[in-house]
Amino acid sequence: MPKLATIGTKILFYAEDTSIIVTSSNFENFETQINKIFGDINNWFKINQLLLNYNKTYYLQFNTKNSGDYDLKHNYQGNYIKSSTNTKFLGMIIDDSLSWKAHIDQIMSKLNTACFIIRTIQGMMSQETLRMVYYFAYVHSIMSYGIIFWGSQPHSEKIFKIQKRVIRIITNSRAKDSCRELFKKLEILPLYSQYIFPYQYL
Repeated sequence: MPKLATIGTKILFYAEDTSIIVTSSNFENFETQINKIFGDINNWFKINQLLLNYNKTYYLQFNTKNSGDYDLKHNYQGNYIKSSTNTKFLGMIIDDSLSWKAHIDQIMSKLNTACFIIRTIQGMMSQETLRMVYYFAYVHSIMSYGIIFWGSQPHSEKIFKIQKRVIRIITNSRAKDSCRELFKKLEILPLYSQYIFPYQYL
């Protein structure tokens, strides 16, 4: 199947999922490329005695603030591909404007659960146990995954607020206490430092 990719198209595989990326600066060429790759893929499936599951097939059209939203209707022999405003890829929710808002909302939900757990057990564990076992193994792993993509987005401020809440719980600090010294004490990087850190090794 990778040999089906032409100029402006890329085919990606991961486990049982297949993703096709089509790019073009011209809408007519864009539509032609999509129809061609879609037809080629369906022929490949037919030759290999396979069927495309249209109920699990979607297309996501990426847009910028200045680009138009074209009404694309892709079909093969009467089977239409449904459009979507976001999709999940390698555990990350990618939206059509690359704002990462839906993904950040998902992280917030997981971190709020982690925050509740840490608050519940805070009185039964030492600070070092909470730091190593519950912060680094749980909270940090959730926050750090894919941060290089979403860490600079305005919506990520909400993640930083939850991180500070967790830090205050671990140190048994008051809600309005500054976290600057608490981060240093626990040797934990704030969200934005965590986002910048990987670039030092690129």
